[in-house]
Amino acid sequence: MNTLYLSESEIAKRILSSAKVKEWPEIAAVLERDGLPRIDPILGGRYWPAVKAFFDRRHGLTKRFVPANADGEEDWRA
Repeated sequence: MNTLYLSESEIAKRILSSAKVKEWPEIAAVLERDGLPRIDPILGGRYWPAVKAFFDRRHGLTKRFVPANADGEEDWRA
């Protein structure tokens, strides 16, 4: 099964060498300023396809724009 919202440790393992995994919190904070998708407050992780798209765009593989944040809190009572 492919999980869409990954934890910080899962993302770090997918994109960094084992020697740099512990540095992910600092790296993520810097990359968020450049558009790395933030942790979704409802689902508790980063949306993996958007994270991958961010790195693809960063390295010139695509020019598609991906929002860094969810569009806001949901009102489930409506």
